[in-house]
Amino acid sequence: MTTATSTLHGVDLTDPQTFLDRKDDLVGLWQEFRSHSPVHWHPVEGRQVPGFWVLSRYRDVMEVYRDNKRFTSERGNVLATLLEGGDSAAGQMLAVTDGRRHRELRNLLLKAFSPRLLASVVEGVRRRADRLVREAVGRGSCDFAQDVAEHIPMATIADLLGAPAADRDYLLSLTKQALSAEEAGQSAEEAVVARNELLYYFSELAEIRREDPRDDVVSVLATATVDGKPLTEQEIVFNCYSVIIGGDETSRLSMICAVHELMEHPDQWRRLVSGEVSVDSAVEEVLRWVTPAMHFGRRALTDVEIGGRTIRAGDVVTLWNSSANYDETVFDRPEEFDLARTPNKHVSFGYGPHFCLGAYLGRGEIHALLTALRTHVAAMEPTAPARPIHSNFLHGYSSLPVSLRPATQVYRT
Repeated sequence: MTTATSTLHGVDLTDPQTFLDRKDDLVGLWQEFRSHSPVHWHPVEGRQVPGFWVLSRYRDVMEVYRDNKRFTSERGNVLATLLEGGDSAAGQMLAVTDGRRHRELRNLLLKAFSPRLLASVVEGVRRRADRLVREAVGRGSCDFAQDVAEHIPMATIADLLGAPAADRDYLLSLTKQALSAEEAGQSAEEAVVARNELLYYFSELAEIRREDPRDDVVSVLATATVDGKPLTEQEIVFNCYSVIIGGDETSRLSMICAVHELMEHPDQWRRLVSGEVSVDSAVEEVLRWVTPAMHFGRRALTDVEIGGRTIRAGDVVTLWNSSANYDETVFDRPEEFDLARTPNKHVSFGYGPHFCLGAYLGRGEIHALLTALRTHVAAMEPTAPARPIHSNFLHGYSSLPVSLRPATQVYRT
């Protein structure tokens, strides 16, 4: 074992504190993994499994994303569930279902998430983002995370699901507790309670929509039939949960980090405001750079060789998007934040059969925010340190206090 490999064996990727302690050198840490231990065995104690494989190279991550024959999502798809031996929603929630049932559920949800049907929704997102940024500029300062970014994706997803506007703050607080914590003190039990509260909420809403269906996702799920049979109660609530968690977290954290990085890289902010770079390419670089969902995972169904190492049937395999998106064999100068980067084949939305259903909407939300910023803001400056979230799955900030100086000239895409 080399000195570098030995050092990597001391890195605990299950501990959220690791990502906070190394936050200024995560790019360097992942480069060490790719160079010295690209298919890395990470032991754990006190869990249902003895450890897990860490894949850090782009090509290996993509190989597993594409392969739903030798790898499965049905025994968990993030460390929180994989290390405990499984996911209670397996076979019922799209993200942790494979095979025929996965295709049936995905085709059902695609009806609500197709670009054609989402066109009017994205237009509403543009109006909302523009209004929130204008209001923040008018005040002169704000907590961008709490005053702007939180209110764009949650309002959109709540509308798609058919949740009343009065419930948005409640739903937002639950989604934030379910997958991450603003501080290290939050217990695992609090996250479980939040997830159960979300499931109960959607169970009640589905019952209402069965009797009074409307043009929303909950109504689609509550009234749908597959092979002549309605979805089970568990399938309905688990997939509502998946939609709200996936639809809120990725976009919200990407927006917050976008503003943080634009302040850290004033040259890129100038390029965006001047129109030197397109908003389209800026969206993709934000997604690559931020990588809000740091990892996903699978269980091996058979023995598989990757990178010269044998992964045994039953082994947990984690795919680290936060490393793959910085792989120097795929991205030129990956350590540079370049809003004009092209090509930009990041894996922030995953890939293959489980590619994120909400990718089109997520891109539209980030696009709307960047457009509003370049239209209404001349300069942004931090007024207090950003507060990072506490998670081994998600990357981002729960608080980002900023001052905003209004633009004197309007730029348009």
